[in-house]
Amino acid sequence: MSEAARNMEADFALRRPVDAGQPIVYWRLGSIAEQRYDVADQPMQGEMDPFFFLTKHKNFIPHEYPCRTAFAAERRGKRPRISTDFRATRIWLPFASPRVDLSGFWFRPTVLGTWAETIIDTASAGEAAFRLRTCGGAVLFANGAEAGWMAPYGRNLESAEEFKVPLKAGRNTIRIWFDDLAERDARYYFQLDYLSGPAISVALPIAVEGDVADAMEAALDDMHFERPAYDGGAVALVTGVALPREAQVAVEIEGDFMSIEAPVRFAFELPKGQTRLPIADAEQLPADFRHFKVTLTVGDHAASRVFGVEICHARRQGGAPATLAARIDEALGEVAGHAEADTVRALARLAIGQAGAETDAMISGALPAIEDCHDCADFILVPLLWCRGVYGGRLAAELRARVDSAILGYRYWMDEPGNDVQWYFSENHALLFHTAAYLAGGLLPEERFVRSGRLGREQSAVGAARVRAWLDHFEAWEMAEFNSAPYFPIDLKGLCALYALAPDKDIAERAGKAIIRLLEIVARSAHHGMLTGAQGRSYEHTLRAARSLELSGICRMVWGKGNYGMRFHALPQLALCLRDHGLGVPAELAAVASLANGAWEWSFAQGQDRFARLYHHKTRDHAMGSAAGYRWNQWGYQETVIHARLGNNPDAQIWINHPGEVLQSGYGRPSYWGGSGTLPRVHQYRDLAVVSFSCSDEQPDFTHAWFPASAFDAVQVDGQRAFAQSGNAFAMLKTDVPLIEVKVGPTAGNELRAAGRKATWIVRLGGQDADLATLDAWVAAFADLSVRAGADGELIVEDPEYGAVRFLADAKVVAEGRTLDPAEWTVRGEATRMTRRQ
Repeated sequence: MSEAARNMEADFALRRPVDAGQPIVYWRLGSIAEQRYDVADQPMQGEMDPFFFLTKHKNFIPHEYPCRTAFAAERRGKRPRISTDFRATRIWLPFASPRVDLSGFWFRPTVLGTWAETIIDTASAGEAAFRLRTCGGAVLFANGAEAGWMAPYGRNLESAEEFKVPLKAGRNTIRIWFDDLAERDARYYFQLDYLSGPAISVALPIAVEGDVADAMEAALDDMHFERPAYDGGAVALVTGVALPREAQVAVEIEGDFMSIEAPVRFAFELPKGQTRLPIADAEQLPADFRHFKVTLTVGDHAASRVFGVEICHARRQGGAPATLAARIDEALGEVAGHAEADTVRALARLAIGQAGAETDAMISGALPAIEDCHDCADFILVPLLWCRGVYGGRLAAELRARVDSAILGYRYWMDEPGNDVQWYFSENHALLFHTAAYLAGGLLPEERFVRSGRLGREQSAVGAARVRAWLDHFEAWEMAEFNSAPYFPIDLKGLCALYALAPDKDIAERAGKAIIRLLEIVARSAHHGMLTGAQGRSYEHTLRAARSLELSGICRMVWGKGNYGMRFHALPQLALCLRDHGLGVPAELAAVASLANGAWEWSFAQGQDRFARLYHHKTRDHAMGSAAGYRWNQWGYQETVIHARLGNNPDAQIWINHPGEVLQSGYGRPSYWGGSGTLPRVHQYRDLAVVSFSCSDEQPDFTHAWFPASAFDAVQVDGQRAFAQSGNAFAMLKTDVPLIEVKVGPTAGNELRAAGRKATWIVRLGGQDADLATLDAWVAAFADLSVRAGADGELIVEDPEYGAVRFLADAKVVAEGRTLDPAEWTVRGEATRMTRRQ
């Protein structure tokens, strides 16, 4: 090694101490080596599983595909296969995460493999103990010698092994090869904990002076958007740390894992000392919740971090038209002109007379996913069948032939042979598979469907029977993924296709009733058109997006409140049901979706055997919904169990959860915001709720609330209490430990934390009136609320308005002379008009 190289390694390094018991979190990474993993086509056994996310062991999903069975037989318990040489391509910076986490979403079975390397310095030689955690396989090397390996290969289920490693005095090179089979969502990470041994520190070689690299990391650690969401104006990131040198900035903007749009990229210089990174006007950026990967480069050293924010083109869209007919036209035009270029957009274009090469290209671009049976191809196929069946004469003949070939070659259910990882088990996917088989078979009745071997009319009959069974289940139990904002549109996608296109009258009529029922649930759970309440499946990109979520667009079209994003599943199908097929939405739902006065209490149940009991209370000024007695203290999946909104600002929303991971904008299920690592005990009575956490020791050591201060008109945070006002609504959050305002990083100004794994939160909403006209007056009235323990696990709150509110250990609530018993709540539900005091 040259003297210059030795000097660079001595002077150009990220140096971080590592104490015993801490993870080693600074690494150089190679690229992810990806190789498709196909097995012989074969059928599977199984049915829709309405309980799949009610996990029995941590958050492990039990369904296994043939590819995992084959992969496990081939590799589980055997030394992992190293497929590439080590070549560093980037630096991994932790930003509080203990893991090197490359989790993501792969639409076909794919073997992943990656090298990681770090350098540790020791003051003296000695044996060190490490613990290695991963879900897949890993091989650990120290100073070129193999120290051990592990190969549990449990799908998205973490395992851990301990290794003894001899370290020499001075520099030690630690390398890890880790691999796994990705099937759809893959938790692809490792964590290396230093348990004991000589004193060590990381000394990771880099291509710039250490103090410059430190400043780059600190700038990214502090960085955040100026606003919690954008409905217009300049989009910019800011940081409190100025770099000592000029840096090059690259910004890559992508949607969530389902987005098909090409990333949007910006590049510019960040002068020395400048702390604001202006990117573009919101109207120049794609709508929806977007991830911004920001990379700072000085010399040859680059540091990156991902930030998320919602973009909505509300300024361009303006207010909704006054009439339903005009709003239907607007919705179809919005999807046709501004949506992602998929089959949903192609359907909207065909429906308003925009056939031609551009529309054909959208369909052509979607076909490879269907032809290859990618996961979520059923989302693409159902609107494609509508395009082919109703507007097929407007497609180019060559394209129409290719569409037919794709329809005939698709795998419509798990009992047909295939080697894909399409997700058959959830309610929303099952509906689309069965709808597609029913309609596709009817479209090509005398053609042979490749995988089933059936003629189209036979395929259609099988699909019809399964559609009817699905409708039986829905009519009995409704949504398994209860009240879930991202899954209302998926169900509506299938139901609208059935209502408009089903050859059988009974199926069409039942689908129409189901559409109206889902719209009723949305109306009752919504606040001014925005869904507000507990949800069985949620994601950061569906929680933090308010205006651009598809339900907002549906509410705008149906009731005149909301905005449009870029991702659509059901909006044009619903528009066509209203425009062309005689669907009528009950007029009274408009007043329910957006109250003008009074208050509504809404209790109902969803999921087979009513496993989710849901409560909602709203007024014109505020709303809150929660899940009662739902899986207290169990490991969660993606459930959001309490959610509130204030005033008329869509961004003025609050929810509380226990993060499933500390990596922000990650792919965990649960993630930082989407779901809870451990589900809390939740009770709600009208505008009062108690949320009590007792979290697993294996999970993050804080609970937190989304609390976007800049979206509120006024905010006060004082010790264990936080107050907010938006419009004529007030809110208080109060905890039994001090509240910490997060002031740095991606959620600066938007997050409140309560340290520790045990915490009880009180949530109290209220409205402005003659007695409580100001935030200060409201604070004075409610600031002293507290929770005291009663007998047999009872929690009691003395409320200034409701009096003694007793929350019982069996989830009953006793207050104001009433007893609310979630065990009695029905799927149909009960809506009660409330007075000031009931």
